[in-house]
Amino acid sequence: MEDNKLSRKTMLGYGIYDLGGNLFFTAMAFVLLIYLTDTVLIAPALAGAIVAIGKIWDAVTDPVVGYMSDRTKTRWGRRRPYMFFGSILLVFAMIMMFTNPLLVFDKATFFNPDVFSEGFDWTKAAWNPKEHQTFLLIWGIVFYCFLNLAYTIVNIPYSSLTPELTKDYHERTVLNGYRFGCAVFGTLLGAGASFPIVYLFPNTNVGFMALGFIFGIVMLIVAMITVFSIREPEWHGAELTQGFFKTYFKVFRNKPYILITMTYMLHLLALSVVTGVAAYYFKYIHQAEKEVTTAMLILLVTAMLFIPISVVLGKKIGKKLVYIIGMAAFALSILVIGTIGHIMPMTFSFIMMFSAGLGLGFMYVPPYAMLPDTVEYDYLISGERTEGSFYAIFLFFSKVGQAFALATIGIVLQLTRYTENIVPQPDPLANFGILILMGAIPAIFFFIGMVVVKRYPITEERYAEILKEIEIKDAKKAGK
Repeated sequence: MEDNKLSRKTMLGYGIYDLGGNLFFTAMAFVLLIYLTDTVLIAPALAGAIVAIGKIWDAVTDPVVGYMSDRTKTRWGRRRPYMFFGSILLVFAMIMMFTNPLLVFDKATFFNPDVFSEGFDWTKAAWNPKEHQTFLLIWGIVFYCFLNLAYTIVNIPYSSLTPELTKDYHERTVLNGYRFGCAVFGTLLGAGASFPIVYLFPNTNVGFMALGFIFGIVMLIVAMITVFSIREPEWHGAELTQGFFKTYFKVFRNKPYILITMTYMLHLLALSVVTGVAAYYFKYIHQAEKEVTTAMLILLVTAMLFIPISVVLGKKIGKKLVYIIGMAAFALSILVIGTIGHIMPMTFSFIMMFSAGLGLGFMYVPPYAMLPDTVEYDYLISGERTEGSFYAIFLFFSKVGQAFALATIGIVLQLTRYTENIVPQPDPLANFGILILMGAIPAIFFFIGMVVVKRYPITEERYAEILKEIEIKDAKKAGK
């Protein structure tokens, strides 16, 4: 690839996709679980199982799509065809996921005009969700797996573009700064608009359908902007000859890659617990359901403000240390919320969300700026470029972490006798379950992540050595 610097237009065109990508992430992490338990009326443990199974399926399909995109040759390049067609599929999948199955499978309820009115009593419906939990479990698994497959078809090829667009150590940090700046806007839009969109309608069923449609269309638009605004570098690599399993098993020989992958898995596991339980925390602990939007806006606006600072600081003290600082700040903030948030005014929780937002801002860029460095290290030791496989396994483990996180929420809520839509909760144990999910449990995973990433060995100096060794190796291959 040429060493020309990327233009701002290219960087922004690349980054804009993650605005839509994080709308998806927000919907899944922030509203999906409470939609399943409080609107579709699936038991918490079953709702957690749906999300966990869907995430495991998502993780399994990631390597398949990565393997395919690495070996795809078209005049559009290796990655963009997947983004184009996958984003169209994603619109339909979002709408289907957020349509209550009762409206589709029960004719009596579907044609009942009161179903869309405020305060519709589901227990009087012809098809009572409480009596059809097995069916709802199967419905949730099928449609959530379909949704995740559509997202994977877009996201894995997109993520694989980073090491192809630039090899420059600092330019990758800047490129990912654009990406995650857009990601924060997407998450901000998702967190700030999700429940307000739902509450615009007299019934949450209609509100969630509208949410799925609007988010799906936004994701389609930004994906198309990326597809048509960037140009994939011409591929000059050798033909990839390794089989599927050999391609993926080789990533486990790359120690720096394993360390950053495990850290990111723990990072997302902890973050997914917090975002997944936040709606429950404000609805049942502070008894102010709509204030979760304010809390998430505080968290994400703060993160957005600190992303540029993290990029500048990363150049001075290193990406790894910035990452550790971010995890520590977030962990301490939520630990305080989970410990004393319930006895303090709601303003105190907002202050702690600001503090956690600082940590989140420092956590956004480093993992995706460090990952491409490990891909270059792999090329040095293996002689083949298989970026798709590395990003696929990276996301595989991150989604395993998310699956575990969301399953944990469902199990803890079930074990602590959570009852949907009753404020305050009739059993004090349910409040305890929500508090430990908001504080102690994710904090532990953040602290473990800090220990793991501390061993990550690729510094700026070591990366320069890797590039020099690659240059010498390539020159020898070319007979120079």
